[in-house]
Parts: sequence; C-alpha cells; structure tokens
Amino acid sequence: MTISPTKPPIGVLFMAYGGPETLEDMPGYLADIRAGRVTPGRVLDEITNNYRLIGGKSPLPEFTRLQVAATMQQLQQRDPDHEYRAYTGMRHWSPWIADAVRDMLDDGIQQAVAIVLAPQYSSMSVAKYQQKIKAALEMYHAHIEFTFVNSYHDAPGYITALANRVQQGIAEFPEAEQPSVHVVLSAHSLPVRIVNEGDPYPVQMQETAQLVAAQAGLRPEQWSWSYQSAGRSPEPWLGPQLDEHLEDLATKGIKNVVSIAIGFVSDHVEILFDIDIAAQEQARSLGMTLVRPPALNTDPLFIDTLANVIEHQAAQLQH
Repeated sequence: MTISPTKPPIGVLFMAYGGPETLEDMPGYLADIRAGRVTPGRVLDEITNNYRLIGGKSPLPEFTRLQVAATMQQLQQRDPDHEYRAYTGMRHWSPWIADAVRDMLDDGIQQAVAIVLAPQYSSMSVAKYQQKIKAALEMYHAHIEFTFVNSYHDAPGYITALANRVQQGIAEFPEAEQPSVHVVLSAHSLPVRIVNEGDPYPVQMQETAQLVAAQAGLRPEQWSWSYQSAGRSPEPWLGPQLDEHLEDLATKGIKNVVSIAIGFVSDHVEILFDIDIAAQEQARSLGMTLVRPPALNTDPLFIDTLANVIEHQAAQLQH
C-alpha cells in the first residue's frame, strides 16, 4: 500500500498597519511611522489626545486578531486537505512583520501567502508591506516561497458587505427622508505625486466606489467621493478632503449624509476620530446629520472574501 506524503503546511501572513495598545506606546509608534525622526511635541500631544478620545488605544490590533481567527476557521473548513498556519505582522508596531517571518522560518514554513488587510494596492501601502517581508528574509539569510495578494478591491463579497453598510446607514433616517440621503464614500488620502507615477490606488478606489454605489442602488447624484486623513507633509495630497467636501455638500442644501470609509476594513483612529468625532462635529456645525455605520471588522461576507482570496492565491504555489 502506498502512503501519500503529508502535504507541508501553507503559511498565511496577514499584515496590517498596526496601532498603539496604550497611550504610553505613542512616542515609539509615531517614531516608527516617521522613520525615526523626532515627533514635534505639539503633534505628539494632538495625536495622543485623539487616541485618548477613542478609548486610549487603537482597536485595530484586536480587530486584526479577530479577522485572522475567523478567516483561518473559514479556510480550514473549506479546504481540509491543506493545513494553513496563520501569522500576523504589523508594519508600524508589534507584532512586527520581521518577527512574523522569523516565526514562519522557525516553524519550517516553505510556502506562504501574504495578504495586507487593505483591499486597494498602492506603492505607498501594500508594496511597503511586501518590501518588509523581502527585507526580513534577507536579514535572516533565508527563503520562503511567498505569493502576494496585491489587491482585492473588486471582490464580490467585499463589495456586497460595503453596499450593505450603505443601506444600513440610509435606513437610520426616517423613511420619508431616505430618498434625499447623500452617501459619501471615502479612503485614506495619499500624495498627489502617485498619480504621475502611475500608481493604481486612485483608479482602484474609484472602481470600488462605483461598484458599491451600483450594488447599493444609489442614483448618480446620490453619492460622491472624498479622501480623508491626509498626512502632515507639505506636499499636495489627493482630495477633496472630507471636511472640505462636507462644506461643499452643505452649500448644495444636503442635510443628511451617510459616511462609509471603503478603504478601511476595521474601526480605528482614522474612522473613530477622523469621522466619528471631527467630521461629526463639523457636520453638526453645518446643520447636517451624519451617520457612520460600523466598518467591516468581522463581517462574514468580508471574512469569506479573505478566505476566497487566500485560497485562490495558495493555488498559485507549486506543490
């Protein structure tokens, strides 16, 4: 009788931006984001206060842990013939991507799928995570055959989950007012120079937005696009920024707004502060009512999307 050899485990490296889990982490966290440059005191105080207002820490690490656990459960149920092993690495805080790669090497992982919890590709986001993997392998003088998920910005489950959020937000208004509700879809801004560099980020964001609007049944005049959370560098950033856009909508007589941050897959400071506190305050000052449904977090449709994408990418590995 011939016994089939046991298939080697496939590593799955989930990556996210990272976030401080205490206010005491803030100086180190910002220093990593700023590549070691000293953070001006006023900036440190401002950002620390933003985190204090959302509970004193970033919820992103915990949401990431929950997303990873749910995705792995889904993967093993649908593909029991393969053993998948999950690893988590953060770009700007612990657990670091380099540490996750070391753990994979220690476990004897030879093949792996790498996925960033950011659906749209950019040379300034997803590519940076991939570079950290390659740098870690060079540092350890080791090799793992990685296959990279570059984007999943148009994955059906992801689009449906966001469209459901749109409809959930509109439903919070009285039925008589719902036809006049305006939906603002937004994503993290990046420097304008990426457009000249041919970066696909703005195009993929627009494709996601158009798919979500169509699936949610929005009329062309019922939704619009905005960027948010621009960085502090002096160079131009993609716009319009959310605060400017709300002002423009107010001048057009729009009173009821649903805000959906399609570029973020979990609730964290750029939603909980930038939208729930800063944008809400501005909306009230403009006489607007702004509703912001929860981010995708562990939405089953989103988790199913992650499992689909990882399973498809794993099939590209040579066994």
